Amino acid sequence: MASHFVWTNRSKESITLDLKHRSSLEILERLIGRSDVFVQNLAPGAAERMGLGADRLVAQHPKLIACSISGYGDEGPYRNKKAYDLLVQCETGLVSITGTPETPSKVGLSIADIAAGMYAYSGILTALYQRERTGRGTSLQISMFDALAEWMSYAAYYTAYGGQQPPRTGASHATIYPYGPFPTADGKAVFIGIQNEREWVRFCQSVLERSELAEDPRFASNQARVANRKDLDAAIIAAFSRLDRSEIIERLEAAQIANARLNDVSEFLQHPQLEARGRWREVDSPAGKLRSLLPPVIMEGAEVAMNRVPALGEQTKAILAELGLGPAAVEELERAGAI
Repeated sequence: MASHFVWTNRSKESITLDLKHRSSLEILERLIGRSDVFVQNLAPGAAERMGLGADRLVAQHPKLIACSISGYGDEGPYRNKKAYDLLVQCETGLVSITGTPETPSKVGLSIADIAAGMYAYSGILTALYQRERTGRGTSLQISMFDALAEWMSYAAYYTAYGGQQPPRTGASHATIYPYGPFPTADGKAVFIGIQNEREWVRFCQSVLERSELAEDPRFASNQARVANRKDLDAAIIAAFSRLDRSEIIERLEAAQIANARLNDVSEFLQHPQLEARGRWREVDSPAGKLRSLLPPVIMEGAEVAMNRVPALGEQTKAILAELGLGPAAVEELERAGAI
């Protein structure tokens, strides 16, 4: 049970079909005929070659929403280029603005995959709403490249009209300072974010206990603080080196300065906010019981499905029975390797 599999397949049913077999394609066609939405992310042209192109499916099933996800889209010079998550991060320029000044870095999650999935999700919901109004289905096309390109809009505007791209600044903000992590006396780190001059003055007075820094011309504005980042960095680190993280956060909270613990994943798993709001549930899986987070959308009157993570093909026979295939027909499909 791979982590990605567990994450993306909770509460689903799993059927396996070898689509090189005509009988398996016929089963898939029957499933599509009973469905509201059909999603595929095969290589460009592959669905069409199997007779599963969006145009044909929507023509045959006028209420169907057919969603196609690709790496770079269905046309253009990159149409057939392999599109793995990290490669799309590179092509959109994301890696060039992520990391330290010395080392460009990828995002720690499969963000191009997730971006494409979220735009597919919102697009499908829009299409379903449109169908409620018109009675007609439609087709959607989403590419990983287009999805992540949209998320790069801030950096694109900054670069196109500001004359240079956002610099790589590690975990610190590129254009606001101080806004980032700072080490504490107990070997941990606290993340702070100063958003305006009022907060800057309170930070100097109540957190650093160095009121004179607020009047220092090197730090008198955000632009000046960014320009003199190294000098201010040294002053903050010196002050924080005498305090534990809990003491610093207590001062920051009292001064109403935005802050966060720089948690690792183990600390996130024990986060008191998740515990206090009852965000964890236990779900079954082929590997045993697993803790799983509730989906982020809380809707009044709607009960969220938190069902078993299926094994690959776990519901194949049950789904085939729903389609009217008897035991003998299923056994024949198994012998032929179609399922």
